[in-house]
Amino acid sequence: MGSISIRKSIRWLPDDASEPTSTIVLTSPQRKFVDLRIFGPPPQREIPLGHIAPTQLDWGIAGTSSSSQRQEGEEGGETITRGKWDHWIDSRTTEAVSDEGDMFPLDDTTTLEKGRMVNPDTGLETDYEEVWDDVTPGVIPGVENGVRCVVLQMEDGPSRGMMVVLGRYCQAIARTDKGVSVERRIYQDRVGWNYHARLDGAWELPCDEVLSRLKLGQLPIGAAVEGAGRRWEVVEVA
Repeated sequence: MGSISIRKSIRWLPDDASEPTSTIVLTSPQRKFVDLRIFGPPPQREIPLGHIAPTQLDWGIAGTSSSSQRQEGEEGGETITRGKWDHWIDSRTTEAVSDEGDMFPLDDTTTLEKGRMVNPDTGLETDYEEVWDDVTPGVIPGVENGVRCVVLQMEDGPSRGMMVVLGRYCQAIARTDKGVSVERRIYQDRVGWNYHARLDGAWELPCDEVLSRLKLGQLPIGAAVEGAGRRWEVVEVA
């Protein structure tokens, strides 16, 4: 089914929790994800940000996630789920990196993630806690046959891109030698696919064409969309 995760807060221990960004992670049924973290209004308010400056992009990531379980303590102890996110695209680095965290359900829709990573404000590895709201995706608005998720990828030499359309959300990121581009759209009734954030750091992403062709039912597995002279291929439909 896939998942839509909206971050409610982050805490760098021992500091208090806060939420300086609008952070949304779209994860497909095959565990491909696009994670965009943008300084600005919280996503619950769905206020369009429009075009953003490069400094407003806190972090953009795309890749594949996985999970494993382990048992704490003696036999019969708590079973903990550990998530891992392998970064195929990362706005902060061109290196192949991954991050991991332990997941603790707080209720049916809220999860506490605990882990350790570099705090960008200090440059030091620090324990962190993130609280996530999980939203069940519905069908993509205006698309027939109950399609909930479509994923496209682009790879052309050092250039890489990924786009996930999941329910009422669309997020895309691309990295080339010219920079990083990101885009987030949120579907709103009587408005359509409204911009929430857009950064044309390298070149325009083909979100308009993808969303238009989705409505016409023209994006099966293997179909391609051209964006800035590069080929984006549909790699997943669910």
